Amino acid sequence: MLKPAIDRRALLTGRVLAVDPPVKPPGGEIASILVQLCPDRIEEVEAVIAGLTGCEIYGRDPRGKLVVVVEALDASSLGSTLNAIALLPHVYSASLVFHAIDAGSNRCAGSCS
Repeated sequence: MLKPAIDRRALLTGRVLAVDPPVKPPGGEIASILVQLCPDRIEEVEAVIAGLTGCEIYGRDPRGKLVVVVEALDASSLGSTLNAIALLPHVYSASLVFHAIDAGSNRCAGSCS
């Protein structure tokens, strides 16, 4: 008789089961961020954001709004980028609008042209 993959007794008694660690998806993280800023400083802030690793300006409203698309290797890097944008001078807010794991892509942050 074959031994089951999960030991029933260990499961019922709460003992830790030896399992393989989770595997990270190969693609990375993709997010869009809505940035509200001082309309008089839109050119300046846009240039700084475009210079950040993995950031691309996707949309622009002259009343002081930018839509930024960010590609990052992991959620931690994505969060750091969001915080960096939110803390820029003349930025009122930076809000995460969309976030997904891009498991099917081999692209990584900063490799987009």
